[in-house]
Amino acid sequence: MTINFADIFKDRTVLVTGHTGFKGAWLSIWLHMLGAKVIGYSLDPATKKDLFVLSGLEDKVNDLRGDIRDRHELEKVFKQYRPEIVFHLAAQPLVKYSYNNPKETYDVNVMGTMNLLEAIRKTEETKIGIVITTDKCYENKEWVWGYRENDPLGGYDPYSSSKACCELLVASYRNSFFHESRFQEHGKVISTGRAGNVIGGGDWAENRLIPDSVKALETGKSIVIRSPQSIRPWQHVLEPLYGYLLLASQILLHGPAFSGAWNFGPGENGNISVEEMVKLLVEAWGEGSWVINQEENVHEAKLLSLDISKANHLLKWTPKWSVQETIDKTVSWYKAYHHDDVFDLCKHQIEEYCRG
Repeated sequence: MTINFADIFKDRTVLVTGHTGFKGAWLSIWLHMLGAKVIGYSLDPATKKDLFVLSGLEDKVNDLRGDIRDRHELEKVFKQYRPEIVFHLAAQPLVKYSYNNPKETYDVNVMGTMNLLEAIRKTEETKIGIVITTDKCYENKEWVWGYRENDPLGGYDPYSSSKACCELLVASYRNSFFHESRFQEHGKVISTGRAGNVIGGGDWAENRLIPDSVKALETGKSIVIRSPQSIRPWQHVLEPLYGYLLLASQILLHGPAFSGAWNFGPGENGNISVEEMVKLLVEAWGEGSWVINQEENVHEAKLLSLDISKANHLLKWTPKWSVQETIDKTVSWYKAYHHDDVFDLCKHQIEEYCRG
């Protein structure tokens, strides 16, 4: 089986924060397939249906439970396991939740990242840190072209703002402690990954379009959507994960040349409205209906897209699956998880992706 990375991750110690979350679980499965020694550090899964639980990941990785805000506990993990590579996905990831819990959002997303960067700084064996933020970290002017990595950061809501703060924090640490010009001294590279709206099997988070839609479809209820005309950069979860892995592999091979921020979006064809996405989902599911929530008053951007030229030209990364393929893979997962082995289900989709 070819996973596109030869043996570059084989037997390397890789820490994944947030490994019990949606993206973190998919990434941990992929790294396990690549032969990495995966250390996971995260809170408990939110539900018994979470991908981490259904895939039996706790038996396949070194599963550690802890809060990214707990600096001392996190440092213990670094001291014990000495990870060479860190993928930081632990976060408060929801816009709506951030309005009701702004302090928690900043504590987790900003100070949690600070704790991680400090642990990386103090651990000699740790050479690579990939901090995952979001496409929402940009100062969104709702223009029609995609944001580039050097465009101004911002964020209207607490979640988006906290992720912009993360980007500024990482840039400060890069300049202060991990500067490219002093790479021979510190030997570390810190980069960030900014992805669009990721979807795929195994996501059950509240107030997310696909999980909420699947819950409605499974129970025969109408899907309730807000902001139907809002345009988002949709992509399958494997698209940015491949980008993160590719970025880490290139850093292993070429060092600080791949330091900095990187966009991993779907390209123009993936930028469709919320209502269009629900329509495609219902068609793929084979039945269902939707209604629009007219009472929603939480601000969210209406238009957002990413320019992926940098990743395309320098990493040779490009999205593989169309919106239709992304929907089809997502629906097939949710149709199959009741009766199939979930780890094998994910493994087969990763293999399909790598062959594509």
